[in-house]
Amino acid sequence: MKSLKNIDLDNKKVLVRVDFNVPLNQDLEVKDDFRIKSHLDTIKYLKENNAKIILMSHLGKPKGREMGLSLKPIASKLEELLSCKIKLAEDVIGERVEKMIAELDVGEILLLENLRFYNEEEENDNEFAASIARLGDVFVQDAFSVCHREHASTCGIPKFLDSYAGLLLEKEIEALDKVVNDIQHPFVALIGGAKIITKTSVIENFLKKADAVLLGGVIANTALKFKGIYGEEELKDNEIIEAIKDIEFDSSKLLVPIDGIISKGNYSRVGGIETIKKGEEVVDIGPKTVNYYKEIIKKAKTIVWNGPMGKIENEVFSKGTEEIVKTIAEQGVYSVIGGGETVDFINNKKMSNDFSFISSGGGAMLDYISGKKLPGVEILNKHYERQN
Repeated sequence: MKSLKNIDLDNKKVLVRVDFNVPLNQDLEVKDDFRIKSHLDTIKYLKENNAKIILMSHLGKPKGREMGLSLKPIASKLEELLSCKIKLAEDVIGERVEKMIAELDVGEILLLENLRFYNEEEENDNEFAASIARLGDVFVQDAFSVCHREHASTCGIPKFLDSYAGLLLEKEIEALDKVVNDIQHPFVALIGGAKIITKTSVIENFLKKADAVLLGGVIANTALKFKGIYGEEELKDNEIIEAIKDIEFDSSKLLVPIDGIISKGNYSRVGGIETIKKGEEVVDIGPKTVNYYKEIIKKAKTIVWNGPMGKIENEVFSKGTEEIVKTIAEQGVYSVIGGGETVDFINNKKMSNDFSFISSGGGAMLDYISGKKLPGVEILNKHYERQN
């Protein structure tokens, strides 16, 4: 990859893919600005070097032009953070957008509307990518968190424009390469959250690299059901069974909860996994599991964590996650944390400075560390090779 620091930006129209996919509250105000703040160094660098800055991002999963997912609240928050005017286009492409760009002065910022208002974005449509590319002189990829997606704004635009890595993307790769290329053992990976299908290959790859893989959340529950030890509950979803059947669930490296906070309706109790009755579910790891996991974490020299240990949206069920957070923070070893819910939790606890690196990516972080190629990064590498 070639850095944006390698090019003359003066008076250039610079298209920048950022990730402003942040949570909004009921009043459509930004609830957590971590991802927006992550891009500020790149944006400030472009301003200082007299670029005409055109930012683009997606927000949520709109069905067509869904104005509840407009980037208007993002523009307001960005104005607050940068203390400067942010112009918001009403579209991604078209004559009105081109006119606004033509009127941009150096150092000024235009934010395009939600990329996903167009189905062509996720379809990686060539014509759509070419239409966006015509708006700029160069392309800067700064959204590491979407580089695992083959979308028009990650893999399409670099086909038509000279393309460079932004400062955040460089920072992400540098931090994660310490895990990929210079792992200090024991290496412990914690994987929680909800969707085991999306993390199947990640779990498989971590079992090859890590000394221990600790599961939590719904992912752990799914594994326990698959193993046939989730009390009276069985795994019946054929799609999930097919997706996860090749994971080595009997590996001594793969650790699952031994107890949990077990809930049904309005009541909850602490109990062993084997005591789960029909209709009950584990909503947090239990005290025995917390202590079990903590002892493993305390021996680690490298820690990667993505996904909460329980249903942290309910504070009652966030104690296991909180205990794990504190334990990792106390170790003083190289620790990389990622995933929206996990990062939000850490930020809410004001503990972000207690870890070596907080990644803006969730799936992208796991894919990269576990050895998968990220399409959005690979195309930048190919572009660099073509130039040299």
